[in-house]
Amino acid sequence: MNPTSLYLGSSPARNKVPLLLPMANRHGLVTGATGTGKTVTLQRLAESFSRAGTPVFLADVKGDLSGLAAPADPGGKIAERLARLGVEDYQPRPCPTLFWDMFATRGHPVRATISELGPLLLAHILELNDTQSGLLYACFRIADDEGLLLLDLKDLRALLGWVADNAKALGGRYGNLPASSLGAIQRRLLVLEQDGTGHFFGEPSLNLRDLMQRDFSGQGVVSILDATRLMQSPRLYASFLLWLLGELFETLPELGDPPQPVLVFFFDEAHLLFNAAPRPLLEKIEQLVRLIRSKGVGVYFITQSPLDIPDTVLGQLGNRIQHALRAFTPRDEQAVRAAARTFRANPAFDTQAAITTLGVGEALVSVLDERGAPTPVEITLICPPESRIGPLTAEERQARLTQSPLAGRYDQVLDRDSAFEMLERRLAQQPAEKPEPTGKSRAGNRDSLLESVAKSTLRSIGSQLGRRIARGLLGSLLGGR
Repeated sequence: MNPTSLYLGSSPARNKVPLLLPMANRHGLVTGATGTGKTVTLQRLAESFSRAGTPVFLADVKGDLSGLAAPADPGGKIAERLARLGVEDYQPRPCPTLFWDMFATRGHPVRATISELGPLLLAHILELNDTQSGLLYACFRIADDEGLLLLDLKDLRALLGWVADNAKALGGRYGNLPASSLGAIQRRLLVLEQDGTGHFFGEPSLNLRDLMQRDFSGQGVVSILDATRLMQSPRLYASFLLWLLGELFETLPELGDPPQPVLVFFFDEAHLLFNAAPRPLLEKIEQLVRLIRSKGVGVYFITQSPLDIPDTVLGQLGNRIQHALRAFTPRDEQAVRAAARTFRANPAFDTQAAITTLGVGEALVSVLDERGAPTPVEITLICPPESRIGPLTAEERQARLTQSPLAGRYDQVLDRDSAFEMLERRLAQQPAEKPEPTGKSRAGNRDSLLESVAKSTLRSIGSQLGRRIARGLLGSLLGGR
C-alpha cells in the first residue's frame, strides 16, 4: 500500500481502493441504510487515520465505537472477510484513545462557556423564536458593554433578571426589552437544566490541544465523545459539534494543502445538524465547511441518505462511501437516484441498481485522485478494522479512564468571578430605598430611580467603552448580525 494513502478495501477483482491522505482534508460522506455497515466503515476510517498519525475526533452515538481502544478478535466473519480480500498483513491492535462525556460518567467532562457558544447556537439549542433570539442577542451585547462574563447558566439567568429589572433604562440604547420574552428565555433555561445538560456550560472549557495529540509511537489519538445520552438532546449534540468545528477554525493556522490532515472530524447522525436549523446558521455551516479545509481539518458526515445534507454542503464533500439503500417508498427511490448521481459513473455497472443490491460491508466508493478529481465509482468490500467491533465493557472503559493522561484535569468545576457575582455586588451596593416624602408622587420617585439607573448604566458603559468579552468563532462570527 502507498504510505501516503489509507486502504479502505478492495473491488471484486481485488483491486485496492485507497483514500489519499493529501486529499483527505477535502471532506467526505458515509451514507447507507441502518445495518449496512456504516459504523464499521467509520471505525475503519478512524483507526486508519490514527495509524497514519492523524488525530481523530468522533461522536459515539450508539456506544459501539469504544471498541477502538481494544484489539479485534480476528476469527469468524473477520477471518472470512480477510480471506475474500486477500489481506495478509492484518494485525489486531488497539488505537490510542481518549474518552469524553458531557455528563462526566463515561469519559472526561466536556464544557464550554456561554460566551464561547454565543447567541446564535444558544438560541438554536433553546428553540427560541425570532423575537426571543433577537432579545438574546441584545442581552449578549449588554453583557459585552457592561463587562459581564457569561460563563455558566447562573450567569445568564442573572443577566436576564438584571436586564428585566432595568429594561426601561436600557431600552433607549438597546431597543425594546419585553419582560415576557425575557421570562420565556429563562423558562427555556430551566428546561435545559432539568434535562441534565446544564452543567455543560462552564469551566474549565475544553482545551483543543487535548484533541490533537499523538502517542509515543506517532499514532494519532482518537477522541471519542460518548453521545448515547446526549442524543436525547439532538440540538445540543449538533450545536456542540458545530461549536467545536468553529473553535478549531479560529484556533488553527492556515496550512493550505498539507500532506495529511492535522485532525479528522467525524459527524455521525449528520442530519441533526441541518434539521430545523435557521437560514443564518445553515449559511455559516456551509461557510465553515468550505473554509476549514485550509486549516488541515477533514470533516466526514455520516448519515443515512445524501438527501440529509444540503446541496451547498454536499458539493464540498469529495470522498464518498455509499452503503446499501433500500427503495421501499417513493422517497427511498428518490434517495437512491440522488446517491447515484453524486458518483462519477463506472461503465462496468449500473450505479443506481448497485446501490440497492450491496451486501453488508459492501459500499460504492469514489475518492479524489492526485489531481483532486473524483475517481470512477467502485464496488468495494470494506476491510474490517484491526480494533474490536463492539463496545468495551464498563470495567475496560473505567480502566482506560483511570490510566488516561488527562485523568483529573477536567473533573473539578471552576467557578470564577463572573456575571452572577458582579451583579450581586451591584445589587448589594445600591442604597436602601428611602421612605417616600410627603406630597411627592410615586411617579416622581420612579422617574428619579430610572434617572439614577440610567446614569449608572451610562457611567459603566463609558468606563467599559470598547471592551468586549473574548468569544469563539461561533460566538462572534456566527453570533453577529
